[in-house]
Amino acid sequence: MAKDKTGLDIRLKRACDDPADGDGCRILVDRIWPRGVSKDDLALDHWLKDLAPSTGLRKWFGHDPHKWDGFKERYFKELDGCSDAIDQLLEWGREGRITLIYGAKDTEHNNAVALKAYLEKKLAGKL
Repeated sequence: MAKDKTGLDIRLKRACDDPADGDGCRILVDRIWPRGVSKDDLALDHWLKDLAPSTGLRKWFGHDPHKWDGFKERYFKELDGCSDAIDQLLEWGREGRITLIYGAKDTEHNNAVALKAYLEKKLAGKL
């Protein structure tokens, strides 16, 4: 098991990518259902809309890489108010691999990448 800095095995995957047996618990972390993907094709275990960025933050960011640092800062503040959903996510992570599913085309600048970074900082005691 390839665990990251959190001690958990957290993977990231685009919604348009095929599910795999090795994904473990598949959790959609977007507020909006991914375009062009059926519920059956996505093969989700959970959908945590509460962990998605607010509509205002999502629109402000617009997946502009130049706004990435500001997006993460604002998103982390939003996540601080989602302790129940964060605790649930961590509980699933302690049970085995979790894969955070997202709909964005940009694989480096999206809320799932930021959420994973948030979890790493939280578990390292840096938040």
